[in-house]
Amino acid sequence: MLLLPRRAIMEQVRPAGVIMSKTKGKKNVSRKQPRRIVAKFGTSLLTGGSDHLDQDMMSNLVAQVAGIKQQGNEILVVSSGAIAAGRYHLGPMRERKGIPFKQVLASVGQGRLMNVYEELFARHNITVAQALLTRADLTDRAGYLNARNTLLALLELGVICIVNENDVVAVDEIEEAKFGDNDNLSAMVANLVDADLLLILTDIAGLYTADPHRNADARLIPQVDRIDTTIEKLATDTTGNLGTGGMITKLEAAKLATASGVTVIIADGRQPDIIARLVSGEAIGTRFPAVTNQLESRQRWMLSGLSTRGELVVDFGAALALKKQKRSLLAAGITGVKGKFERGDIVNVSDPEGTRLGCGLTNYGSSDIESIKGVHSRRIATLLGYDYGSEVIHRNNLVIL
Repeated sequence: MLLLPRRAIMEQVRPAGVIMSKTKGKKNVSRKQPRRIVAKFGTSLLTGGSDHLDQDMMSNLVAQVAGIKQQGNEILVVSSGAIAAGRYHLGPMRERKGIPFKQVLASVGQGRLMNVYEELFARHNITVAQALLTRADLTDRAGYLNARNTLLALLELGVICIVNENDVVAVDEIEEAKFGDNDNLSAMVANLVDADLLLILTDIAGLYTADPHRNADARLIPQVDRIDTTIEKLATDTTGNLGTGGMITKLEAAKLATASGVTVIIADGRQPDIIARLVSGEAIGTRFPAVTNQLESRQRWMLSGLSTRGELVVDFGAALALKKQKRSLLAAGITGVKGKFERGDIVNVSDPEGTRLGCGLTNYGSSDIESIKGVHSRRIATLLGYDYGSEVIHRNNLVIL
């Protein structure tokens, strides 16, 4: 659901896939200046570690956003903080388990959060809008495009859109409708609007070699070129009392965004002028470079995972043909089928080691592929009694990372 309110009158051992940069604190002039930015503000940042919204911190962040906009950049804000605002307003009370209590808190706090943003952006003569999204809004291709078109129109008009998950309707009983945290939501928004850069700003400096709260020898990793199992093991979930996302969710978000052609930086939002410094290319926090060029809208939607129904595991020969030769996926190269899906559904494609190669629209359902996996295409009609083509996924319907 998209809601547009009134005009505002308001970072020893080098892990795999890691670059230990020697340019910390310096600009990398070879980096392209981003033009379209998504900035995600976490609850711990917006509250300053307290139990309520820190208006001084928010004012500082808003001023930075306004400055970036005035430089000719386009920027959207994905903001947490509604639940914290609602909890503080309602005062001390016992957390209720019989009802979706977080949704109640979000309902109370969302308006208050927006009021603060409206008032702060008004000081810079900037109009704000609000977009409340759920996974269900974007699972359908038409819904994805509607949300995309609205956000792009707001950017064109020079409006700063404040995006949050619609916690009031995305209840726990409908888990498939939830993003689960605003880290993943911010990656989806960056996917939606073809962003150049996603800034995930929090109260920690980035990804470390160990949990910095428990290990004094932990080192900040300045750049991660590939998010593999080694990197994922570093992401000890250090979720705080107020927020819902730790480093694990931030890596999940980085995987999605970089696969869509978006560079991601996780950094400490409390540092002075952090947004402008990151946009200008200063090496702060942990940078995750995009792993592909920006993709057209249909490919980004497929890669988003919002409509993925299953997974096909292929042998090394098929993996090589898909990645290096841009071939279609044939039944002969498939070794495993995971999940239940129908013809025309989007499925992930992985190699024998479990590495995701990409995704695509399948010409056969899961039960059919179980019957024809590993066989030559000419035997499909004999085994099934019908034939939807020699390709399980045609190259035109494949997105390879």
